[in-house]
Parts: sequence; C-alpha cells; structure tokens
Amino acid sequence: MEPDKTLNDTTATATVTDTAPTEFEKNQKRYQDTIAKLHHQKGWRPKENLIEFGGFWWQQHLLEGLLHAQENFKARPEDFLVCIFPKTGTTWLKALTYAIVDRSRYDDSSNPLLKRNPHEFVPYVEIDFPFFPQVDVIKDKGNTLFATHIPYGLLPESITNSGCKMVYIWRDPKDTFTSMWTFLHKERSQDGPVADLDEAFDLYCKGMSMYGPYLDHVLGYWKAYEENPKRIMFLKYEEMRANPVPYVKRLAEFMGYGFTADEEENTVVEKVVNLCSFETLKNLEANKGEKDREDRPAVYANSAYFRKAKVGDWQNYLTPEMAARIDGLMEDKFKGTGLLQHDK
Repeated sequence: MEPDKTLNDTTATATVTDTAPTEFEKNQKRYQDTIAKLHHQKGWRPKENLIEFGGFWWQQHLLEGLLHAQENFKARPEDFLVCIFPKTGTTWLKALTYAIVDRSRYDDSSNPLLKRNPHEFVPYVEIDFPFFPQVDVIKDKGNTLFATHIPYGLLPESITNSGCKMVYIWRDPKDTFTSMWTFLHKERSQDGPVADLDEAFDLYCKGMSMYGPYLDHVLGYWKAYEENPKRIMFLKYEEMRANPVPYVKRLAEFMGYGFTADEEENTVVEKVVNLCSFETLKNLEANKGEKDREDRPAVYANSAYFRKAKVGDWQNYLTPEMAARIDGLMEDKFKGTGLLQHDK
C-alpha cells in the first residue's frame, strides 16, 4: 500500500515546496469544498472519517489527491500502471516491475532496490503526483512506472484513454483484511487507535475501508480485463506467490520487456524473483527497524511493509464464522463473472 496520512491540508505539500504554490495547492480549497458536501462516515479510528465518492470510500487526503489526479495526471501510451487494492501485494509488484524495466542498468550488487524501499521508485498517481511533485521520480520524465489504488471506474481519463498498459493483482479477501488491520497498527497516526478486530471486520464486510468495497474494486478491474486483455494483465496473489517465475516472465513480456533466451539461460528471471522476494527485501538494512524512505515524509517505517506475506494467515485472526461471512460475500459478488474460475 500504501497511503500516507501526513497529507493533511498544507502540511504535506509544505515539506516539498519552496514559495510558489503547487498546482495541487492552487486547487485544494476547491477540492475540499466539493468533499464537504459528500457523505461522511466514521472510519476505523475515532477521529477518522471515510467519505463516499463514486461508490467507494475515501480518506480526506486520498480523495483530494484523486480529484487532482483526475484533472491533472497526463498518462502516456508508454506508461505502465501497477493497479492494486491496499495490502494485496503492492510492495512486491512495485519491486518486480521496477526490477524488470531497469534490469539492464544494474548488476546484481548495485540495484537500487538493495538500498531503498520499492515505494520510492513507483509513485502513486493519487498520492505522490499531487502531494509530492518535487521528488525525483515524479520530476523524471523518463519514468514510465506508476501505481494506484484508485478503482478502475474512477481512474483519470488520461489513463483509460492513453492506451497505457496496467497490471492488477488481487488476493483472498480474508488475508487482505488481516494484512490491512495489522498494517494500520503500525501507522504513525493522530486519529486514535485502530478499531478492534470485530468492529474493523464488520466495517470491511460492509465495504467501508479506504478504497473499499474491496470486492467491487476487484470486479471493476476484472471486467476491464475481460473487455481488453491485451491492455490489462490480471493476477491472483496466491497463485503467483506459489510459483512466481512463470508469472514474472509473463509480466515482463506483457510490459514489453520480455526476457531473452540468453537471460533465461543465465537465470536472470530467477535473479529478479529472488531480488524482489519478501525474504530478500525484508532483510535489507533499508527495510529494518524505524528506517524511513529517503525521498519524502511517510507515516510508516519501511519495515511496516514486510510483515509475513503468508497465504492463509487469516486463520490466526478470524473465526470460522467470520471467514464464512467473507467467503459468502465473495461468492455472491463474483457469481457468474467467471472470476473465481479464471485460470491464470
């Protein structure tokens, strides 16, 4: 994931601007006036509101960032979007796409992923682009990798109209909830403690989480994939985690950076997989303890992005009744769509 809640009104942009207001700052009051008229609901923390917009729930700063991106983000045909719901494999997929695109620039010991967190190299359309326009990766016109948690139907028109490609990954909603709830406990938040497991779970099942409802988020990208599979690659986290090499080969080919026969013979695919593995990234000095990303302020230490990455960890948190509730919701939502039977 993962959104940062330091992005309140003027404080976040002030950290990266000098004197001239950014394009986002020029329009922020207008965004806030629009948001004030929308439906607000208590979120997962005592002082946190979730705001309904476009059929999904948003935190204030994320919705401001979305409105700005819808007006100002200009996607190009050569751009590539990593599209994900929070806690479904974001950090991993960012690392993989970056390693695939830039593999010829670095040898095994000099890759920047060994020194810095993957989130620094693949900026968010609705977070980095509006709030941190002066970080290097945003200013770099040669950068073609971007990420977003935005639901498909609310993406900036420039993205859907540009022809740029996207990859979407989804995960068992039980593990997605578990990962999100535990992750939020590591946030440096001033909005109070995270709701207890039962309350948060109930809100999640009702679709009330940042960027939620999760199942609608998945379904939106699934339908877009079905309509245009040459433009959107659709992945399942559990399948890819079990056997990453063939999926990474397919991803590279889809991105236009396919591995050559020589590269495959020299185990370059396996090297990319190993470099971007949970085990490798978690144990790097840059991702340990309370170390922060280097490029901009953040409310999560780098280590927060590396908990377990396990399939089925939900069993340590959810009761059988809770699991059955989510499974039932998923079966109802995806019934007749072909998604659950999709052979990736």
